[in-house]
Amino acid sequence: MTTPAPWKKWGRDLDAGCVAQMENAVSLPVSVTGALMPDAHQGYGLPIGGVLATDGAVIPYAVGVDIACRMKMSVLDIPPADLSSKQARFIRAIEQECRFGVGASFERRRRHAVMDDDWSCSPVADSLKDKAWSQLGTSGSGNHFVEFGILTLENAELNLAAGEYLALLSHSGSRGTGNQIATHYSKLARRLHPELSTQLAHLAWLEMDSAEGREYWRAMQLMGRYAAANHELIHRHLAGNLGAAVILDLENHHNFAWQEEHAGRRVVVHRKGATPAGRGAVGIIPGSMGTPAYVVRGKGEPASLNSAAHGAGRRMSRKQAKKIFNWKDARHFLEQRQVTLISAGLDEVPMAYKDIEQVMRDQQDLVEKIARFDPRLVKMAPGR
Repeated sequence: MTTPAPWKKWGRDLDAGCVAQMENAVSLPVSVTGALMPDAHQGYGLPIGGVLATDGAVIPYAVGVDIACRMKMSVLDIPPADLSSKQARFIRAIEQECRFGVGASFERRRRHAVMDDDWSCSPVADSLKDKAWSQLGTSGSGNHFVEFGILTLENAELNLAAGEYLALLSHSGSRGTGNQIATHYSKLARRLHPELSTQLAHLAWLEMDSAEGREYWRAMQLMGRYAAANHELIHRHLAGNLGAAVILDLENHHNFAWQEEHAGRRVVVHRKGATPAGRGAVGIIPGSMGTPAYVVRGKGEPASLNSAAHGAGRRMSRKQAKKIFNWKDARHFLEQRQVTLISAGLDEVPMAYKDIEQVMRDQQDLVEKIARFDPRLVKMAPGR
């Protein structure tokens, strides 16, 4: 019997389901070490907020279904006061330049150099290239968003003086293409590991030196570039619509795998809903549509595999949130915080999420806060 790999958790009141999933993950024969972030909650295979280092293996479901889901922030040269005094201008820009939800696309396809990449690196990716192009520059459903808000720096940071700035923040990933690639390779991994129990099946892996492992790795990297392209187009078109210049640009993945060295050993680090937080690395950790996001600098904590939370984290399922909450209370919550919501699903209301301030307190040894972003105008996929 394999001795479970060591792991450490951050945060409090983590649900039993996500802890059990982490315990399953570190019991794999390829596992080296793991960590659970303070925003963690139950997912498929590795919990969301889970970090896992493996020896010579990549686990598609430990990367996540939305491969390369990521954050991007642009600070614009527009006076922050314009967000309230000229709000209609920003709403119009979002409605004209953004598309959300399953199957979302633009009537006139957008262009980006990522479509000139080698999509034949994986036959699955190659078969989905036209679909990927049709959704280029769009956002997903669920917790994906585009929002304008106020970025506050207490001290000079990131080549900006202390003060308030108008910023654009987006959260999305590799759309339906990434989902289908993840599903295909996860099923392939499961077929290659029939010995795994039902509890471990979603943690099936591909050997990095196998044809299947190399193929998935190439597809994952392509989805990383594709997800980045989606954000780049969103920000480029919104800035162009507003006639604004970008004075600061930040971004990071939080559903991905990296080959890294930890404790003198080369490993594959899966961060499923976890932000890279190596020493000095700058990342973005959002709260919810009605609570702050933070720009952070990593402290390089070895026990967390240089990782931190990727957001506030859900405190209940989407189904439960729809049963408990209503739009009257949600809109009152948002109005108190000067947030205008264009559209979203009821399952995304702020009360369905953990307290971002507590999450940040629980990971003070992982990151330091260097700026605060308060949302003011939010667009998500409409509820279904």
